[in-house]
Amino acid sequence: MNITVRQIQAFLQVAAFGSFTRAAEKLHTLQPALSQQVRDLEAELGIRLFDRTTRRVELTEGGAEFRNIAAKIIEDLELAARNAHELAERKRGRVVIAAPPLLAAAIVPRAIAEFRQQYPGLTVRLIDARTDQIVELVRSGQVDCGIGTFHAGEDGIVSTRLARDSLMVFCAAQHPLARRTAVQWRELDGLSLVTLTRDSGIRLLVEVGFETAEIKLVPAYEVAQITTALAMVEAGLGVAVLPTYALAAARALDISAAMLEPGLTRDIALITRTGRSIAPAVAAFARVLGKYASGAVPDTSRTPTRKARKR
Repeated sequence: MNITVRQIQAFLQVAAFGSFTRAAEKLHTLQPALSQQVRDLEAELGIRLFDRTTRRVELTEGGAEFRNIAAKIIEDLELAARNAHELAERKRGRVVIAAPPLLAAAIVPRAIAEFRQQYPGLTVRLIDARTDQIVELVRSGQVDCGIGTFHAGEDGIVSTRLARDSLMVFCAAQHPLARRTAVQWRELDGLSLVTLTRDSGIRLLVEVGFETAEIKLVPAYEVAQITTALAMVEAGLGVAVLPTYALAAARALDISAAMLEPGLTRDIALITRTGRSIAPAVAAFARVLGKYASGAVPDTSRTPTRKARKR
């Protein structure tokens, strides 16, 4: 069956006006062309849609039944087109993003707030999850995008860098390393260390730093969350090597932080599913998210040491 939208629109206008002439005027077309469209539609359907007289064009029984269906088809099509246009114009839609807990707290909420001001018709749903869970949520299509630090070459995802993150050493304000502009990895040898658990990508990067410096990593404490590590650092239980965006969680703590030399960096990235086109709403949110991701990673070349304010 080869029925076109133009044929259906021609049929509906003739049915509404009871006249081929007035329907052609309404559609800004010639009457012979309109009549041909209706004849072609009748041929495709295999029924006669109108009874034509010299004064009036009237629907047949089959034509009346088809009109109800055809009107609904055009209505649904117009709604679909309007919705698509609104999505393209970012007037409506939804973005579902997954992020690890600290990034979810430090970056995403402020990005959502600005995004909602720019695009009131768009909504954002945030899911906080582990990095491995984020990859699977994106890969399976359960979320539109994810933010975090991911292994290169993950199957089924496309990665876009938002910011470049570095490792810093965090210590209590009274610690000998406090207020230093920079700390060498070798200076961590023999210190009490608070580390993340081995399923953390940060922990693996820290291990690389220790191996490169040819010193042994012997954690005094292992915790799952960056916020827990920072609390233990403030309590004087040890120092911790954490990403620069951990400064966002250290603002209310009496903690100092300094860059580690030689530096180790990694990307904070936005990931989407391979082969899936990025919706206009997701693309718009990614731009706002990139702004806050960059803001969460301070310019350490200018301010290599940061003292968080006291409670």
